[in-house]
Amino acid sequence: MKTAVVGVTGLVGQKMLRVLQERKFPVEELIPVASERSAGGTVSFRGIDHTIQTLPDALEEAPDLALFSAGGAIAEEGAKPFTEKGTVVIDNSSAWRMDANVPLIVPEVNGDLLQSDHSLIANPNCSTIQLMVALQPLQQKYGIERLVISTYQSVTGSGADAVRQLENERAGQNGERTYPHPIDRNCLPRCDDFQDNDYTKEEMKLINESRKIFDTPDMRITVTAVRVPVEGGHSESVNVALQKDFDL
Repeated sequence: MKTAVVGVTGLVGQKMLRVLQERKFPVEELIPVASERSAGGTVSFRGIDHTIQTLPDALEEAPDLALFSAGGAIAEEGAKPFTEKGTVVIDNSSAWRMDANVPLIVPEVNGDLLQSDHSLIANPNCSTIQLMVALQPLQQKYGIERLVISTYQSVTGSGADAVRQLENERAGQNGERTYPHPIDRNCLPRCDDFQDNDYTKEEMKLINESRKIFDTPDMRITVTAVRVPVEGGHSESVNVALQKDFDL
């Protein structure tokens, strides 16, 4: 397939390239996409340098598949024009996750919901994905009454600037901050901005996305999301109450 990776110079975009290569995904032609600032540069894929394009240039090439990981604003503006060209878009941002007309998919959990006419597909927040895979068997057999979730999320989840803040603090150097407080040797019980209900945006993603994926709009869920000073990997502590008695 002719495959575009939008946001290719970011941490997630770079990881996407590695996974596409490791899994021998059938990429006939790669279209790496980034901002105008990065356009004209190159990225390596399967040992070959590919020239980075802007989003409008990539749109003109009408790829078969576009993997978006360039943030919500880019996805809101850019995803639909690709689908109108016949491209299947899989978006990694939060832009389309709660849209009633866009399937929110974890392949191991609800991949059966996908239809051939779905041209825009959202994938959930990173913490939601791993949680759904673990909870799906319990939900199927016993039903879930309520969830009390605590997540401990690495700085990598905030992007390259957050990683640099951690590295600068560990080296005793000044630099731009992603977080309002030091993150080295610290834990911040705030992931993203607080909402009117005093949950953070990250916490509400877990609540709303879990309900949508399980198709349980009234499931009782509470979340505390904590940023921790490590690179790569999120962990979760989950207390689950089941609707039916548990048996081995």
